[in-house]
Amino acid sequence: MLAGVVGLALAAPLGFASVAQAFDGNADPAPQPFITQPLTPPANVPSAPPVRPVDEAFRTGAQAIRAGQTAKGMDALGYAAAQGHAMAQWKLARIYADGDGVKRDDAKAFEYFSKIANSHADDYPGTAQSRFVANAFVALGGYYLVGIPSAGVKRDPARARDMYSYAASYFGDADAQFHLGKLYLDGVGGARDARSAGRWLTLSAQKGQFEAQALLGQLLFRGDSGVPRQGARGLMWLTLARDGASRPEDKWVVDMHEEAFAEATPDERALALSYLESWLKSARR
Repeated sequence: MLAGVVGLALAAPLGFASVAQAFDGNADPAPQPFITQPLTPPANVPSAPPVRPVDEAFRTGAQAIRAGQTAKGMDALGYAAAQGHAMAQWKLARIYADGDGVKRDDAKAFEYFSKIANSHADDYPGTAQSRFVANAFVALGGYYLVGIPSAGVKRDPARARDMYSYAASYFGDADAQFHLGKLYLDGVGGARDARSAGRWLTLSAQKGQFEAQALLGQLLFRGDSGVPRQGARGLMWLTLARDGASRPEDKWVVDMHEEAFAEATPDERALALSYLESWLKSARR
């Protein structure tokens, strides 16, 4: 059947009017030629913007890295990064920071993260790119906490707090809020302030950041200056945190939860379970 249809189409191509009249039972008119002039879209339909060479270089570089073609990928990403492509700069920064297929180089990672922070600090929050800009600030905060002697970057906890603070407040980044809360809790980079720590950890914990959930749970379970003890509420956050602690390096979260659970009263455990059920219900909405 398919061969017959194809043969018919090849033998006698018909115009639309010919096909319609044939199905009406009328005699076939003479074949009409097809319209060959190009069709033009309506004036109000915008044409797709041309792909910029720098975007194509980033796409090519990212694909090459995923395919294990490190040298090709680094060359393409390097070209895009030199043209100011923020995503290429971030990708290179993460590759050097993690030693992903190349020798780890914190100095180069710091350089790329700094370029992003300097050029995109005012990016509108909530966009796809702004998440990576916020991550660059978080990474810089981590570098300032420990310093990079080979790059002449001195340890500067106060500067680290500034980096976290900007990403936490302007971009609302959950990781930045966690790190900032921890600095306040530990008194690093400035005065210790348990209340401020609690506020930042709460913002992060509500977004599902399990490390913030752990520290907030510990803070509430134990209580602190300016932070009244809330055993059940703290145990709830610690339980949520334990659920997110899946890596070997997260054992501190598991230990923290087990210690609090062992110390909690039966009433606190029951109330914590009630809080947890309410939290899970609200999270599903």
